[in-house]
Amino acid sequence: MSLRFSLVIMKQKHIYTASKWREQKALHDLKSLFPKEASTQADITLLLYLVFDMIMSSTNDMGPLSLENFRNNLSASWRVAGLKTSNATYQLNKPETHLRQEKQKEKEGKSSVGLPQWTDSPVKLARRQLIEKRMAKRAAELVKQDDEVIVKLEDLAIERSKSVDSAVLGKYNIWRKENENENADSTVRLMRDQIIMARVYLSIAKMKNKLDLYQELQTRLKESQRALGEATSDADLHQSEHEKIKAMGQVLSKVKDQLYDCKLVTGKLRAMLQTADEQVRGLKKQSTFLSQLAAKTIPNGIHCLSMRLTIDYYLLAPEKRKFPKTENLVNPNLYHYALFSDNVLAASVVVNSTVLNAKDPSKHVFHLVTDKLNFGAMNMWFLLNPPGKATINVENVDEFKWLNSSYCPVLRQLESATMKEYYFKAGHPSTTGASNLKYRNPKYLSMLNHLRFYLPQVYPKLDKILFLDDDIVVQKDLTGLWAVDLHGKVNGAVETCGESFHRFDKYLNFSNPHIAKNFDPNACGWAYGMNIFDLKVWKKKDITGIYHRWQNLNEDRVLWKLGTLPPGLMTFYGLTHPLNKSWHVLGLGYSPSIDRTEIENAAVVHYNGNMKPWLEIAMTKYRPYWSKYVKYSHPYLRNCKLSEWSS
Repeated sequence: MSLRFSLVIMKQKHIYTASKWREQKALHDLKSLFPKEASTQADITLLLYLVFDMIMSSTNDMGPLSLENFRNNLSASWRVAGLKTSNATYQLNKPETHLRQEKQKEKEGKSSVGLPQWTDSPVKLARRQLIEKRMAKRAAELVKQDDEVIVKLEDLAIERSKSVDSAVLGKYNIWRKENENENADSTVRLMRDQIIMARVYLSIAKMKNKLDLYQELQTRLKESQRALGEATSDADLHQSEHEKIKAMGQVLSKVKDQLYDCKLVTGKLRAMLQTADEQVRGLKKQSTFLSQLAAKTIPNGIHCLSMRLTIDYYLLAPEKRKFPKTENLVNPNLYHYALFSDNVLAASVVVNSTVLNAKDPSKHVFHLVTDKLNFGAMNMWFLLNPPGKATINVENVDEFKWLNSSYCPVLRQLESATMKEYYFKAGHPSTTGASNLKYRNPKYLSMLNHLRFYLPQVYPKLDKILFLDDDIVVQKDLTGLWAVDLHGKVNGAVETCGESFHRFDKYLNFSNPHIAKNFDPNACGWAYGMNIFDLKVWKKKDITGIYHRWQNLNEDRVLWKLGTLPPGLMTFYGLTHPLNKSWHVLGLGYSPSIDRTEIENAAVVHYNGNMKPWLEIAMTKYRPYWSKYVKYSHPYLRNCKLSEWSS
């Protein structure tokens, strides 16, 4: 009995030991199912509890407790699936699927491992349902966390993408899709970039004595340059050029593999950039010079018009050279305009636009003053094209006998040898190149430009007069300007300064004590071109005398360089009333960025600058505001081949 009992005891110990070994091995192998960084302690504990539950529920107590058996028969309700999008979460399938499968298998009388189904007690079933609910809740939380992580990652990716220039991505890739960049010049820019890099590697290949690469690069470079030509957009290129782009890209890839040296490439690009910068500066100087040259020239058509009109004027009988309604010229109750010009076409636009936009043209009187050369042409034009019911008169500045060098300082200075040398000597040290050409512009030497300082002398019987430049266009009725209260000031003008733009220090030499002690460098500048002058206050303040004083002090050009605006700012300092900016919009002769609404709402638009509307260099988008007041159908304009296109 004792031996048999001992054998039984040993058998039970062996069974117990084997069972414990299988349990420990299963627990050890089970760890491989859980990512170390992805499972919390609570999650592992929950799953271990379920594993034990499965082990204890198995009807095959003596069967092998292997991990493979566990994996193959793992219930779908709590099977673990690792997530790729998050290292901190895992996903659980829905428990309802398992329940349906289990119920179906129960009907068939089969267990999940092919054995008769074991039936849970009510307590175990309740516990299992509670566990499944807890797992479903946990799975929902993990899915929610995962969605939040994905949203955050997407937001960060979007933010990073904003800082990336999409036009650069894949720029040198010869297999890139052309429709990825919809810019009209994307291919042209790619070819230009390839040419730049080819030049860089060409010099490096020569430096490193890689003659085969040098020859190949040189051949491809010439092909690309010929293909590109003067093209500015992809539409200018032939379809076959894409093969040349591909060939150049392949050569550049090969050369880069053999010759690329960051330091060398950077140095070559820096040298090329410096050379290009010097070329740009040279071209800018040349452009400025040519712009000044174009600004001071008279187009052939306008010269032809002036000559034809002059000939016909002097063929007229003297009694036919007179304008009607001369009595209106001295009537102070009418609206008087002063226009000083040597350009017949420009003067005609000023008069025509003013009359067409006037509510009552019969009350408007135009006083034109020109030089001896254009006197006949100006008369003939307005005799042939009278301004409707308005009154007009043309005078010759050379017939103003009171305007002489003994009375007028600027005329005396213009006649001096030093002034002639300053304006006309090409090699003057302070006025070389484009600057010298600017000083030599005839308008700075013409008395027509300085006549604006002598308005009471020219029109002694008038009380108020509106001064207009010949490069303006009138778009609205201007009679309201005569009703503006100038508050005792002499000049009504639109101010031109911004925060630091067009203030007195831009025009005057504040290192000179005469300027520094009399003027504020931050005082706001104003515009000539449309100015309402109170001639009564002018005479009372002796404005012409103030102008003479400053002009005499500037005989050596130490207060200002040239022009009439600087002495105007000084003469009318403290005597200028600012007008509403809608009366006068400037910059159509130099600024391409004036708002269209601002232009169309303006009473007067001013083409101040070099790009006058009658010149070829005029800005196309601004020209229609001027050209619509030109009578291109007139026989004189047709004979001189003046058309809207040619202007």
